Amino acid sequence: MFYTVSTLRFTINEKCYKSNVLLLLLLLLLYVSGAVGTKWSVKYNQQEICALNGSTVFMNATFTHPENLTVKETFWTLNKHQKPNLSKDPVYSGRVEFFTDDQKHFSLKLSDVMKKDEHQFYFRIITNVEKERWVGEPGVQLRVTGELIIPLSRYKTQLWFQKAPEEVTEGETADLTCKTTCSLTDPTFIWYKNGRPLTTKTIKNNELHLQTVSSEDAGSYSCAVGGSQHLHSTAHSLTVKYPPKNVSVSISPSGEIVEGSSVNLTCSSDGNPPVKIYTWFKGSTSVGEGKTYSIPKIRSEDSGEYTCQSGNDHGERRSTAVQINVLCQLLMIGLCCIR
Repeated sequence: MFYTVSTLRFTINEKCYKSNVLLLLLLLLLYVSGAVGTKWSVKYNQQEICALNGSTVFMNATFTHPENLTVKETFWTLNKHQKPNLSKDPVYSGRVEFFTDDQKHFSLKLSDVMKKDEHQFYFRIITNVEKERWVGEPGVQLRVTGELIIPLSRYKTQLWFQKAPEEVTEGETADLTCKTTCSLTDPTFIWYKNGRPLTTKTIKNNELHLQTVSSEDAGSYSCAVGGSQHLHSTAHSLTVKYPPKNVSVSISPSGEIVEGSSVNLTCSSDGNPPVKIYTWFKGSTSVGEGKTYSIPKIRSEDSGEYTCQSGNDHGERRSTAVQINVLCQLLMIGLCCIR
């Protein structure tokens, strides 16, 4: 086949034109899709955050955009389809702050978190071109837990109790566990007894270990997460049952005891539950019952050592002995001389 010069020139130009058009279309497609230069992207450090009611949370993101566009505005929003700026929402006004830097890091600080803040939060980018704006998906899901919970584990029975007050018996081993209704990122737990931080007990992760419980361990326990120490859990009462302690005897009246006078011996003790059984001994012989032992007209043969034994459901304990010495009454006899 033979071509004239003009026909050949037209054929070559037509092919170049078509190639150029295809190249331009390809470049335009790549440009729009972001394959040429920097493309649109929003990356979140965490896509789900769990926070305590009343605490402060941070949501962090990084973003990129096509190089030919100029960013006019960046903000966080709850609506990925519209433009509302979270900082201008009356519900969040005063509770949100935005932070950014030259490396295109962007953060949202949300204070005084509430249960109604449970939403999906999105980062939006507005540029100098009306149709060139971006919303980062899938966003950050915020979940809010209302409180910390402290169930109690008791080694002897391996039971979990959910209602206060909890009861353990002296000598047992108990674990208190601080729980949240959702997972927190690497939390540090702080324990309190009667409102004061505990530093002498064994604390492992979210557990407070009470080895060989004593009556001194009774009290009101609460926990908190580090960084939110002002948000204590509901106070949890721990009651310790124990046998009588500190059993002692007092004598009334005090001082010298004269034959024929009235004497009362009173037994005092500490126990939980309170002591209900009191038994009195003179030496090894039982002589009476009740919190007070009375001797209306004491005699010399009542002299001796007295002890009180007190008891409750968890045991008995006897006091140290007290000594009673009865003095004889002196009689004055008058003599009359007859002359």
